[in-house]
Amino acid sequence: MKLHSLAISGLITMNLHALNNEGAEGNTLMTRMVEIVDEQGQLQTVNAVSGDMFKHIQAEHLYREAKQSGLPLCSSCAQFDANRIAADLELAAVIEKSEEYAQAKKDGKVDSYNLKRVLQACVIDDCEGILLTGWAGSRALARKSCIEFGWVVGRPEITRTEVYMHAKYVPEGRGVGSGSEQNLGQNIFHRPASSGQYAVVLNVDLYRIGYNDITMHYDLDHEERQKRVRAMLKSVLYTFVKVSGAHRNTQHPHILDFSGVITTSLSSIPAPTVSALNSNYLDEIKVIAESLNAIAGDKTIETLPFKGLGEFSSRMEKLIAAVEPWGE
Repeated sequence: MKLHSLAISGLITMNLHALNNEGAEGNTLMTRMVEIVDEQGQLQTVNAVSGDMFKHIQAEHLYREAKQSGLPLCSSCAQFDANRIAADLELAAVIEKSEEYAQAKKDGKVDSYNLKRVLQACVIDDCEGILLTGWAGSRALARKSCIEFGWVVGRPEITRTEVYMHAKYVPEGRGVGSGSEQNLGQNIFHRPASSGQYAVVLNVDLYRIGYNDITMHYDLDHEERQKRVRAMLKSVLYTFVKVSGAHRNTQHPHILDFSGVITTSLSSIPAPTVSALNSNYLDEIKVIAESLNAIAGDKTIETLPFKGLGEFSSRMEKLIAAVEPWGE
């Protein structure tokens, strides 16, 4: 099954988490809140976890899968350096000294050659994207991410945030310490905990894995692309099996449920998404899929609804086993 793209629209129920925070004011930690428009067209303030946080979770799972499966990583990504291949100056130096680079420079094709080397060198830079400035002679070389996450946004009617008081345990008694520069003694602090149902939207352009956006050709062979496509889908699954973020040492999220729909596309028609902030999102996606299939004249779009993490895992397992890389 050669999947062009895959998308997930769902509703994850999490209790007592503090995955994403704005910062602190005094001894009070401030959680992330956003303004949204509800189904009635009214502005609402709700708790949310940024897409940056969820993409970091997914990228970390991809990194661990790459290490376990022996997929290529640049020297920076091998240490999970946030700068990625931009910090791999040794590779840049090797590239600039190569005969192929000299020919590419002569032909005015430095960027496409550098992008080829980036794709071949590292699965994370290939899948997660990178912006290179001044690397191996490229002024501004952008590699767009193959995966996109939206904010994970709480439904206004069923998401709440409370702030709870905590105190550092001091075995010698309640000595003075609050506000001291050394953070010593009996300090009191206030930490938020959020509970609710959160809308999830994400899209994966599987066809772009290993694809050079400048030359419009694949720079990896079939076997390597298949390994990367499967690693990407595994990392998406693991993202919801283990949700990472702030304060998980004492506020590991209680995940009660993850329900929604996986949509897949076998052609350039995009796999559709509708936010679960819309209470009728499942019906909307079903209608969209039927319309897109009617336009295509075949069953290009498939919808795979799931109820619970168990069924989601089962759906993803079957896709991972059957998926083949797109293109030649």
